[in-house]
Amino acid sequence: MITTTQKNALSLLFVLLLQPTFAFAAPDPVPEADGLLAHCGTLIDGRSDTPRGEAWVSIENGRFSRIDQTAPTDPASPVLDLSDLTCLPGLIEMHTHILEGPEELTDLTAYYDFSLEDNLEAGHRYALATLRSGITTARNLGTYYGWAGRELREEIERGDAPGPRLLVAGYYLTIPGGGGDLLAPGVDEADIPPHLRLGVSRTPTEFAHNAQRAVDGGADVLKVIASGAVLAYGGEPGAPEMSPAEIRAVVEVAHAAGLKVAAHAHGARSIIEAIEAGADTIEHATYIDDEGIRLAIEHGVGLSMDVGAGDWMIEQGRLMGWPDEFMRKTIETTQVQRDNFRRAHEAGVDIVFGTDAGIYPHGMAGMQFAFMVEYGMTPMEAIQAATSVAARQLGWADRVGAIEPGLYGDMVAVAGDPLTDISVMEKVSVVVKGGRLVKGPGN
Repeated sequence: MITTTQKNALSLLFVLLLQPTFAFAAPDPVPEADGLLAHCGTLIDGRSDTPRGEAWVSIENGRFSRIDQTAPTDPASPVLDLSDLTCLPGLIEMHTHILEGPEELTDLTAYYDFSLEDNLEAGHRYALATLRSGITTARNLGTYYGWAGRELREEIERGDAPGPRLLVAGYYLTIPGGGGDLLAPGVDEADIPPHLRLGVSRTPTEFAHNAQRAVDGGADVLKVIASGAVLAYGGEPGAPEMSPAEIRAVVEVAHAAGLKVAAHAHGARSIIEAIEAGADTIEHATYIDDEGIRLAIEHGVGLSMDVGAGDWMIEQGRLMGWPDEFMRKTIETTQVQRDNFRRAHEAGVDIVFGTDAGIYPHGMAGMQFAFMVEYGMTPMEAIQAATSVAARQLGWADRVGAIEPGLYGDMVAVAGDPLTDISVMEKVSVVVKGGRLVKGPGN
């Protein structure tokens, strides 16, 4: 029998073997289809504030090439008839955990025994569900198993697994016992496999070291856990965990490498400190105050506020037996986050579509659109939050987020008019990624 010490040693050896010794940028996805012509009944292009009506959208070599109001004569590409549907750009999910699911929240120590293969098996299912829901680009903001997200990203890029284009954070950068650590009540730190704690850091120097290791390992974005978390043992969402110096150490490493930093920050103080330290987006932003809103506008920082998840979490979390601590914090934060979403939007902060999928089932992200509208956005603003606004905050405005020539040929179509009934975004009928039809009407 393998002892815990031996298991940890083997895990550490595996992690070290997995680490490359050089930095690299994730390659652009290979175009997936040579040509496609879509006839759209109505086109919402992701940038314009009004729909464009009937349109013929041409995709060549995986990218949009032409948008015409009349049918091309003698089209050379196969025609996809979407004349009774509304077409939109492929959606962008700014905050997902695409290798994790809500079932593990009953007992987070289950991750101690998950292998890389276990994680990837789940990730394959979740990535497919995510893609079929209309999300063609996603930021995976942390995975407990170090580098599992990178492996899934590369499988998708090679065409070995279906899924959205992924930008991955690698592991959580967090303090010991913080919101990104799997230290549980009654568990000795020595019993936790090292590959689950790659980002646990105790000083600015350690944070900088682990941030650089994430950059060198192929992370596309870095994720810091600045405040306490809702779905973690110990800690309170409103309380700071990382110091400003620790956040700044990570930001300096990330920005030197041309990467952005996403800061998990529920508390008002942590939000302010993260923005002042140079974070590029604030995740959750539950207790944001007037100063945080002012700073977000001043610095062009985007807020990713998962206002759609709370109701499902409260109902289903109880049924699944989530810990009382998790349920208490979920109930305490759900409505205040929604109220502050309204305040931040009214003030003019960039708010992006980020759902924290993984705390509820993957493939259900579309339900958040209705909550974004209920708490102040117009339907078009909610759509733009998941398209052009998200693309700008992602740093990929020249690749995704709109239907226009030169961008990746990612498109979705829905039955009905989302500008009069935003709930139609919960059931995407057609998904095209890189010019390839990955979900058609009726399937």
